[in-house]
Amino acid sequence: MQGRSAPFHSALALCGAREGTIHAVAERLSLKQAAERVGVAPGTLRRWQQAGVIPELDGSARWTESAVSHARIVARLRERGHSLESIRAAGRRGRLAYGYIEAMLGSDQPVRTLREAAQVVDLEPALIERFWASMGLPANGLERLTDEDVQALHYVASVLAAGFPLVAFLQLARVYGQALSQIADAEVRLFHLYVHEPLMREGVPGLRMAEEMESLARDLLPLASPLMDYVHGRYLRHFVEQDVVGHMEEELEAGDAELGRVRVALAFVDLAGYTRFTEEEGEEEALSLVERFVEGVSTTLPDDARIVKTIGDAVMVVAGDAHGLVNWAVGFAGRFDERPHPRIGVHVGTTIYRDGDYFGRDVNLAARVVARARGGEVLVTDSVVDQVPASSQLRFEGTGQVKLKGFDEPRQLCRATRAPER
Repeated sequence: MQGRSAPFHSALALCGAREGTIHAVAERLSLKQAAERVGVAPGTLRRWQQAGVIPELDGSARWTESAVSHARIVARLRERGHSLESIRAAGRRGRLAYGYIEAMLGSDQPVRTLREAAQVVDLEPALIERFWASMGLPANGLERLTDEDVQALHYVASVLAAGFPLVAFLQLARVYGQALSQIADAEVRLFHLYVHEPLMREGVPGLRMAEEMESLARDLLPLASPLMDYVHGRYLRHFVEQDVVGHMEEELEAGDAELGRVRVALAFVDLAGYTRFTEEEGEEEALSLVERFVEGVSTTLPDDARIVKTIGDAVMVVAGDAHGLVNWAVGFAGRFDERPHPRIGVHVGTTIYRDGDYFGRDVNLAARVVARARGGEVLVTDSVVDQVPASSQLRFEGTGQVKLKGFDEPRQLCRATRAPER
């Protein structure tokens, strides 16, 4: 690994697991115990061992956790119809070298059923099912709950006992599940692309590759938890401040007291002619352009604005201050000098807030506005013009009444530009 450590460590630093789930791998299992963990007959496991598809075995009759993890991979591949010969060949090339790392993340040995766990944590089984579904976890796991699952349910019980509303908690669980599943997916994919693939290209033998990957992971995985805690804390402070200073004022000004509704400024930003650009320049170049475009949006937004989501080349942004958002939009449209040029639609309205996202008629309207803009153009609705101070450095040029798709009544749109200096 000489000469490779620095880039590998940088890449692996992106990959994480909660510190408490990293365990020392010391337990040795009998063939029968290993077969129960894998979910196959002992004879099947013995046949796989004799066929040489479990490289972690050192010839002894006792099975390590990493060997069991590798056997589970083999079982999944066999279910998909792969032959033992193809699995053995893939193992020699290191394509299955995740057994050691999987074993580090803790045993998934089931210890309780749903009803048993519900009694232990004093929660109704139906409530646990709702939490489980909100997190996006597979339903069949509810009858095979591990010690870590039960500990998580204890946390759930504590949150609800403290008085946090159930409807809000389930929304938060959905946000956690969606965000963390995306993080975990990125960790595994980035690890494969920047650590695993280079080792395979260098022809490192499968067992040695697994050992090197495990050594790197054991050193660096514990660092992910404090890093995520740090980022989480920073964003919590930021959004608490913005809610107190900005969003609260917007909601009070709107006089909208209905629970779950917030008044915000919305912007949709995309690249005009992106589909044609993809056809002409190819998918790789188009993807690179989108990455630069999204990075440009995220690094230039006002303090009270954030990206809610990206869909292809489109970015949805929310903010508390319409003036600041339009000022940013005009500046960004003029600064982004690559082709295709960005186009931006801005609207102010009342939205329904659910699961970290914003929904409703006004969100749909903002999305329709950007579809009417040309490359390099910022279009805003009349509700935005009403929110921007007359003394601002922005100028609005009416484009007339415009019929937007999906809306019965035409809407007054204006083109936003920088006011000429006097």
